[in-house]
Amino acid sequence: MPDSADKQRASAGHKLGQLVGDWFEAHFVLPMLQDVAARLKLYLDHRFRTRPARGEKIVWHDEEGNGVDYDFVMELDGTDDALGVPVAFLESFWRRGARHSKDKARDDSGKLSPMRGVYPSARFLGIIAGGDFTAPARQLVQSRNIDLFYVPKDKVVAAFDAMGLKMDYPDDSPEERKQQLAEAFQARLTEERKRKIARKLRDLIGHASVTGYQSRVYACLAALPQEIRITARHSSAPRVFDSIAAATAFLERPEFDFARPSQSFLYEITYSDGSEFDREVATLTELRDLHEQVHRVARHVESLNV
Repeated sequence: MPDSADKQRASAGHKLGQLVGDWFEAHFVLPMLQDVAARLKLYLDHRFRTRPARGEKIVWHDEEGNGVDYDFVMELDGTDDALGVPVAFLESFWRRGARHSKDKARDDSGKLSPMRGVYPSARFLGIIAGGDFTAPARQLVQSRNIDLFYVPKDKVVAAFDAMGLKMDYPDDSPEERKQQLAEAFQARLTEERKRKIARKLRDLIGHASVTGYQSRVYACLAALPQEIRITARHSSAPRVFDSIAAATAFLERPEFDFARPSQSFLYEITYSDGSEFDREVATLTELRDLHEQVHRVARHVESLNV
């Protein structure tokens, strides 16, 4: 049976990866998303803040009622003490090696995809991936209509190298070497160096790439409904509206035939960025509640004059 020293050496590679991953999320990803959230006056929830409104993890429920934890969630009207309306869900990770990249892509996109159906306010679903994330894995994410911002491993390694910190090693390195590397890395990774490395990484990626990504998130969240279609399921013709206000007025006094007890409604939206949302609901109350969620986000965006 391996002794404690063997276990410590065996975990050195994992520990080093965890240190890099925490740095990537806290010093590269978080500031980038915080800028977007501030501009749109949204609350950004993340694991580096204490929030009485939730437990230790950032948990939201999927369509089957299962709790799923996320790395970042942007909310409308969220506060430290109260959950808001979720408008963006994001996952972030660092991968030193390419192994199991497609499994990671499948798992994270599988967590994100259901949120689009559960919350009509969830306009943006994204993954920010750093490290060795293979082309097939990236293609899988994008095929599921999830935004991807990718930071190649060599740029992250170069950013640390520029500050005199070595954080990569050959796959066949002995455990003793990994242990030495992890200990030296941890000892020298001060808060000041973390900030400098993040700035260096932004330089290596290119500030245009970073701001371009932020503009992409911003544009998606700021898109407004251009057409709303409400269809009574037994009817062949949808009611079509070119504004939130017109749809709201209709729903106050809807002209539907409720003779059939099995009546249901299809609610569809086309946004200014070309994206679409649709949901079938069973009652007029659910239909009104659904529309109010959409209206609430639209009112907020319009108030920003974006």
